[in-house]
Amino acid sequence: MARYTDSKCRICRREGTKIFLKGDRCFTDKCPYERRPYPPGQHGRKRKKSSDYELQLREKQKVRRMYGILERQFHHYFLIAERQKGVTGTNLLRLLEMRLDNVVYKMGFANSRDQARQLVRHGHVRVNGQKTDLPSVQLNAEDEVVVSEKGKKIPFVQEATEVIDRRGIPGWIEVDGQEYKGRVKQKPEREDITFPINEHLIVELYSK
Repeated sequence: MARYTDSKCRICRREGTKIFLKGDRCFTDKCPYERRPYPPGQHGRKRKKSSDYELQLREKQKVRRMYGILERQFHHYFLIAERQKGVTGTNLLRLLEMRLDNVVYKMGFANSRDQARQLVRHGHVRVNGQKTDLPSVQLNAEDEVVVSEKGKKIPFVQEATEVIDRRGIPGWIEVDGQEYKGRVKQKPEREDITFPINEHLIVELYSK
């Protein structure tokens, strides 16, 4: 599988916004985007007029990179969203939000989606009592997520759970930080996804 190995902070600079790939570091003065809020490279400071296509592409790349998904998989999610009832853009975001690795991150058991993905892949997460190592598993309402006993001892998991209350938990999930478990109360609505995303640009890009 292809894997991005360069600095994650370059991604935020390229997309022109923080997409919080480095966990708590993104909230400190050490964040490179705070010091250099322009695209990387020797021409990063130069302003240029963006075409409609570039705006659509950048929005798609921003969302894809935020959730840590490869291009083929992201396009597959779009095709599923397009076949579902309702608004395609909202369906797409809901599919991404209901991925297991994203839910583990939103529950506060990891400081980033990368950490959450690692936690799942190493078999430290159980869904409804069943062990799984697939970060892309789609959760449903009333699904319960629990960190294993071995997973509770991982340093980054302990660090993350110490600040669960400070980070805030979305209203569509509930978490018991002391027991390292959480529950999906319902599927998220569009207003529950507060990160600035213009999903209609992604729909326009794939609809050409």
